[in-house]
Amino acid sequence: MLFRDRLEAGQALAERLAGYADRPDVIVLGLARGGVAVAYEIALRLHAPLDVLLVRKLGAPGFEELALGAIAPGGVCVLNDRLLEALGLSSETLEILMKREREELQRRERLYRRGRPALEVENRVALLVDDGLATGSTMRAAVAAARQRRPAKIVVAVPVAAPSACVEVAAEVDEVVCLATPESFDSVGQWYEDFTQVDDGEVRDLLDHAEQALQPRHG
Repeated sequence: MLFRDRLEAGQALAERLAGYADRPDVIVLGLARGGVAVAYEIALRLHAPLDVLLVRKLGAPGFEELALGAIAPGGVCVLNDRLLEALGLSSETLEILMKREREELQRRERLYRRGRPALEVENRVALLVDDGLATGSTMRAAVAAARQRRPAKIVVAVPVAAPSACVEVAAEVDEVVCLATPESFDSVGQWYEDFTQVDDGEVRDLLDHAEQALQPRHG
């Protein structure tokens, strides 16, 4: 175990990201759902706006924790071709999975934003935050989605990552900040004492609280 919970992980990451504090060009994007809890702590300590980045993992049928890839808004789709080939999944099965996850993306978009537009990313430093990287496919989809919005720089920040995932993601962004890359890596949850699932209500509340925390400073 490395971290007590996502709050502690976010605080530790914020210390490593201190150079981005109090900069008007910085925005923190938390991957829903667990990444938002880590990103919230970072946004508070950097005095930066927080927004949610919606990405959905494509879990293998019967082994949902096994990521076949991930999708994000804007038609972004990142697939693990080697795994798809090894499992022998048909294109029809894959399309059913993708359709289901696209519908879930739309549901969460409505639920989290409640009519509020996404925060502007163009020409800003985008800090993409998750609670960890296992295969890296979810973060790679998030990076592709963020790049469509033309940021000046993309920084990926995670508390813990599988070494191979960290290398793959690093090749696609400007900077990676990762506190630990253990060689023996089975899942993100094994590195947290408390890895309770973050629910939709918590995501919504964290976004609201982060927005309120900025108001006295910029209001």
